[in-house]
Amino acid sequence: MTRIGLISDTHHYLDEAVFRHFESCDEVWHAGDFGTIEVAEKLRAFKPLRGVYGNIDGRDVRQEYPEVLRFRIEEVNVLMTHIGGYPGRYAPTIRPELMAEPPQLFVCGHSHILKVMYDEKIKCLTMNPGAAGKYGWHKIRTLIRFEIDGANMKNCQVIELGKK
Repeated sequence: MTRIGLISDTHHYLDEAVFRHFESCDEVWHAGDFGTIEVAEKLRAFKPLRGVYGNIDGRDVRQEYPEVLRFRIEEVNVLMTHIGGYPGRYAPTIRPELMAEPPQLFVCGHSHILKVMYDEKIKCLTMNPGAAGKYGWHKIRTLIRFEIDGANMKNCQVIELGKK
């Protein structure tokens, strides 16, 4: 079993509570808009980090992290990108890849709207952890914590960090 801490849209701000909430996690995944490479470095020093760059990220972040990341963890095929959309409204930039080779788990950020939705058509769970930073129109800063056990994704918990 692998415990995952999922975060996105930190926009230069990393709440110290993230470290407490992700203490029991084996890995941290960041779905883009780190804001600075320092945010990535702090997370990487804390736990193994997988991530993608977002639309606000500069060259320093883009040199370290790809726009699209596909990997396998246990028995789950994962696809991660920053601008991804959700079932029925996938972003045009990622839709062809999603449809051609659907993952079991699709992770994205960008919208600042926390969503966990299952796409019955392609048999894929979509997760967007919302925004953990203070920049943007969201009212509450959020994270997701969940587990991957073989081919199963389970024990998904939404964590509210408080008002921005």
